[in-house]
Amino acid sequence: MSRNTTSTRQSDSNTPSSERLPWAGLLALAMTGFICILTETIPAGLLLQIGEGLGVSEALAGQLVTLYALGSLLAAIPLTTATRGWRRRPLLLMCILGFLVFNTVTTLSSDYTMTLAARFFAGVSAGVLWGMLAGYARRMVPDSLKGRAMAVAMVGTPLALALGIPAGTLLGDLVGWRAVFGIMSLLALILVAWVLWKLPDYPGEAADKRLPLQKVFVTLGVRPVLFVVLAWVLAHNILYTYIAPYLAQAGFTQRIDLVLLIFGITALVGIWIIGVLIDRKLRPLVLISLAAFALASVALGISSSQPVVIYLVVAVWGLTFGGAATLLQTAVAEAAGESADVAQSMLVTVWNLAIGGGGVMGGILIETLGVGSFPWALFILLIFALLVAWRAREHGFPSKRC
Repeated sequence: MSRNTTSTRQSDSNTPSSERLPWAGLLALAMTGFICILTETIPAGLLLQIGEGLGVSEALAGQLVTLYALGSLLAAIPLTTATRGWRRRPLLLMCILGFLVFNTVTTLSSDYTMTLAARFFAGVSAGVLWGMLAGYARRMVPDSLKGRAMAVAMVGTPLALALGIPAGTLLGDLVGWRAVFGIMSLLALILVAWVLWKLPDYPGEAADKRLPLQKVFVTLGVRPVLFVVLAWVLAHNILYTYIAPYLAQAGFTQRIDLVLLIFGITALVGIWIIGVLIDRKLRPLVLISLAAFALASVALGISSSQPVVIYLVVAVWGLTFGGAATLLQTAVAEAAGESADVAQSMLVTVWNLAIGGGGVMGGILIETLGVGSFPWALFILLIFALLVAWRAREHGFPSKRC
């Protein structure tokens, strides 16, 4: 009996001792993020087909993206809080099965309302998933590799944006939009087997260590990180959401795909750089990324009609934003300690608010000041983020990591 108890405790702690990354498990987490991002964004490239298939306008088809984001936004904090005592692998599998089920419903449904419901609940799965992915990756490795492990686990996001969405859009043109969602269901099924095979299980947060939500929020360092998330992601999404009209006024209408490709490639390079350096240089990486993006915004505002400047600015933008999720999730996890999963759910909520806010603020700027105001709006937001990150040298983005 004593031997069994000891064995169970050792299994529960699963304390990593190897100085090597558990690639198979971390790549399973990366695949999870890839499916999550692809499920969220692929309708944007297939709106016309989806509208025709469901018998609705392109604008109504666009609400498939909105309902997904709404589900994620509403679920992230309450469901992460409610499930933080659950074992990690069963909870992760439930989220992946959610993608399997709801993408399958989307594949087969010919009813617009049912499809919207499926998209909403797929977003709910995503909200819970994003609250636990970072903590899961960090528990798989010793302290010296936690940042690098997160970089590997998060690589699915830029891959989905840079490669998955263009490939899915092309595939939709060839075999139809329903087949694309069917393929994502198949990927989720394969991922279930992969997780069961290679991903270790961990216990949830002990009852006596669960801080109330408000105490997690006021934990030193958490609020500065969340503010930086809001300002940084808001700046990014103003430009990313309205990149087409911005490039059109600069005479780049025929080069939008090239610009997005440059952004995607440099974002991948950025996340690789972050993965190599984050465990020793988190604070300078955050400060350099924000400062470089701010300077690039100024360059864009001064010389927006010069092709070389636009390509260079987009490259800097991708390079500095590619690893942003890894940097910010690492910072908030370290600030929150044992309550990292709840803090991650707050980050997910703020991130989604910033995505929606970017669309709203960008629309207001277009209607009032024109797209030429974008670089200066970005600069202001990034300077605020830089100042908060700079001041958070004790908690949030501590200088002792340098």
